[in-house]
Amino acid sequence: MPAPTEADPKLPRLAEVPAFTQWMSQGWAEPERTPAATPDAAGAAAAHRAKLSAALPGVAFVVAAGWAPVRSNDCFYDFRPHSDFLWLTNCHAEGAVLVGTPSSGGHDYRLFVPAPALPGDPAFFTSAAHGELWVGAAHGPTHWEQALGLPTSPLGALDEALARLSGAEAAGNLDSSMVSTHGLNPSATLRRTLGELRLLKDEWEITELRNSVIHTIEGFSQVINEIPTAIAGGGERWLQGTFDRVARTHGHGPGYATIIGSGHHAPTLHWVRCDGPVQESELLLLDMGVEESSFYTADVTRTFPANGRFTTAQREVHDLVEKAHRAGLAELAPGKNFTAFHTSIMEVIANGLSDWGMLPVSVDEALSPAGQHHRRWLVCGVGHHLGLDVHDCSSASYEEYQGAVLQENMVLTVEPGLYFHKHDTMVPPELRGMGVRLEDDLLITADGYENLSDPLPIDAAGIEAWMAAQAGAKA
Repeated sequence: MPAPTEADPKLPRLAEVPAFTQWMSQGWAEPERTPAATPDAAGAAAAHRAKLSAALPGVAFVVAAGWAPVRSNDCFYDFRPHSDFLWLTNCHAEGAVLVGTPSSGGHDYRLFVPAPALPGDPAFFTSAAHGELWVGAAHGPTHWEQALGLPTSPLGALDEALARLSGAEAAGNLDSSMVSTHGLNPSATLRRTLGELRLLKDEWEITELRNSVIHTIEGFSQVINEIPTAIAGGGERWLQGTFDRVARTHGHGPGYATIIGSGHHAPTLHWVRCDGPVQESELLLLDMGVEESSFYTADVTRTFPANGRFTTAQREVHDLVEKAHRAGLAELAPGKNFTAFHTSIMEVIANGLSDWGMLPVSVDEALSPAGQHHRRWLVCGVGHHLGLDVHDCSSASYEEYQGAVLQENMVLTVEPGLYFHKHDTMVPPELRGMGVRLEDDLLITADGYENLSDPLPIDAAGIEAWMAAQAGAKA
């Protein structure tokens, strides 16, 4: 609230009342301050730091977690650390910074975290964003060092450390004043290196992604069971809330804004408003992922008939997307080009649309770089890396991402779809307002791939049976 120009005796500012601040500094027992840590996370982060040291020997660098953005006034969005920072530390402290100083063995790493506002510090009770009385027990440098096995100092010591590293490479959610004060170099090289190191997942990361997919499939099951309530009046938002509750139960929450598209909302690629009704006779597109406590996320999509049975037209569209999906999956193996699954998917889609008389040119012309007419109904990409970010490793170079070959222990999605908007007059009337997407999370193995989301069927008959089984299990 606004501060008065003169002290208001009816509304004294507590931090300016000596008797109160003295009283508030006494009588507090020590709360539990140990940070919650995913098992084996500290060891995984240490291995990640070793990989970075090997990739950039002799380079000093700084990686920042960042701060929560303001939502309005003194209210903030939930804090989520930068993924590069997480990969190197598994620390989720707001404002934390990792510094790597070159040494004979690679790098000496030190983490800097804000000191908690303990009793005796007015911020203990005055800071709604960070005061312990407002937000709960805080973790200080000692607690983080014990949890992570990483030397840790108060954030107040960061300036002195950075003064010795003028020109250090910097990445993450950087504070502009920190960059300018210490002559840091916001580094595309560092960002790219971190993105490329994250392309291959280690055993711990794969376990976290498996758990995320398992919990996501549980979320699908609960959403399917809530369709009758959504049809009766809860609408798309009821289903969005259902999944987000599951995500909050098992981890931090959804790994991205949950997409629930019923009927003519399904063709909208990122329909996150979810403010429409759920129509019993229409398709329901669900694109959802649980972000684990380790911050690794799944990304799974299925398209369901809200009433449990596909119509003839709905099934025809779904079957074409399924055919494209299977063609894409067939291209997943070490040594295959990353673009191979994209090419196979587009060939199936273009041929199917041509068979329906929807292309103004031949299939060959549509598939040519100068054509792409089929992409009118599939303008998005059809796959991406997955990990700490739903679109993981986006700072990697083109040559190491789209221009590379698949390798064992990469995790990616394949997600073809067809999106026929209600107002698109180039679409046959019986198909307008229909959107279908299938998306699986895939681990590249030594001789092919493992479909982590395999428990969710991708064929129309299997989807109908799975929906019925969820309803039966609930009963």
